[in-house]
Amino acid sequence: MSDVADGTHRSDELIERLADLTADHGYTVGCAESLTSGSIAARLGAGPNSSEWFRGGIVAYSRSVKHGLLKVPEGPVVCEAAARTMAESTARLLGADLVVAVTGAGGPEPQDGRPPGTVCFATTGPDGTRSEERHFDGDPEDVLAQTVRHALTLLADRASA
Repeated sequence: MSDVADGTHRSDELIERLADLTADHGYTVGCAESLTSGSIAARLGAGPNSSEWFRGGIVAYSRSVKHGLLKVPEGPVVCEAAARTMAESTARLLGADLVVAVTGAGGPEPQDGRPPGTVCFATTGPDGTRSEERHFDGDPEDVLAQTVRHALTLLADRASA
């Protein structure tokens, strides 16, 4: 099995798990994306029974959308604080129980002084907001694929808590 097929298969399993968990707990899900440009929302929207649990996503690719719509404070957007604000604002705007947010420097150039492959994640749910920073190796497509998989993993883990 190729890396791409294997990655897609793992993502499909994560989304199926998430769909089962949201049904079990009655959760709704949303996402806020910058680096991934809607890739997470596309995967969630294609999930089993997604019309019952997926509230939608906000693609905040431009800084002005992050700062204006999602209330990210002025300053760097490739940081955990920006990801946390994106997640919390999206939860309020969409009325979602669980939200994942991603922002980062996909490459090939640095962004906000952060090296390519730097990605900040945040999830918010009934028990608060958590954030983390990761670094993924590879070209921009590799970074994107790893970011989507990790975001889906974080959502599934939050839904199972």
